[in-house]
Amino acid sequence: MEENISLNLENTAIIFNADIEGSKDFALKVSDAFLKSSLVKNTPKIHALDDMPKDVSFAIAIGGDGTLLKCARHYSKLNIPVFGFNMGRLGYLSQALPNELDYVIEKIKNKDYRLEERLMLKSSADNIALNDMVVKKELNARTSVLDLYINDLPVCSYMADGLIISTPTGSTAYALSAGGPVITPGMNCILIVPICPHTLTARPVVVGSNETITVKMCDNTGYQITADGQDIKHFEKEVVITKNENYAKLLLLNKDKKDFYRILRQKLHWGVAPHKC
Repeated sequence: MEENISLNLENTAIIFNADIEGSKDFALKVSDAFLKSSLVKNTPKIHALDDMPKDVSFAIAIGGDGTLLKCARHYSKLNIPVFGFNMGRLGYLSQALPNELDYVIEKIKNKDYRLEERLMLKSSADNIALNDMVVKKELNARTSVLDLYINDLPVCSYMADGLIISTPTGSTAYALSAGGPVITPGMNCILIVPICPHTLTARPVVVGSNETITVKMCDNTGYQITADGQDIKHFEKEVVITKNENYAKLLLLNKDKKDFYRILRQKLHWGVAPHKC
């Protein structure tokens, strides 16, 4: 879902990832630039990723996609928009590079942006995800048999290393590398992809966002469900995944009218023909 509303910048927080070199120094630069641009009256406060405040109106994440994912999960509960500067590797969700700071400020001053609400997931193990939930054994020594139920109805049994339950936003992450399709982020659906299945008939499944997904395990060993590759919870026998009641709110710059496809081409080289020798 897309919103065209003005940002409240007066209580902007800048969140940096201390594990990424140079992120704190750049956070200081962003804070100073926002003040000098007259976008804010007071200098935006800087916080480490493990100390994110709640009383803010807008959050800027300095790091990589992992930093933005953690910020988005935290601020989704508070309906606070998040924007990301990429200082990591791929930077698929993070919108801008450090050398684009002036460009970002100009876009925000001209209100040349949009706010997108992105579907999130929650699990009965008490975690939430913007990209995906991954269900697998705690120890990856052997494959598992995972029984998939949708709305309490049996769908199939996967013999696999695990299952990825993904949002459209996460369809270009782990799910894509496991053979899942690319889904545009505005769609209301959930993607289910087996990890290294041991049968050729095992294929990804796309279901409506209002469906209840249950994964039941056949063994008695320990299992875990990981949200966005970061938040790990443990469970026994079964776990339930549904749409989260809150959405992540991302600020996206209007670089062109087809940002999603442009990023597919630029970041993942999607559909790019090989160059002639």
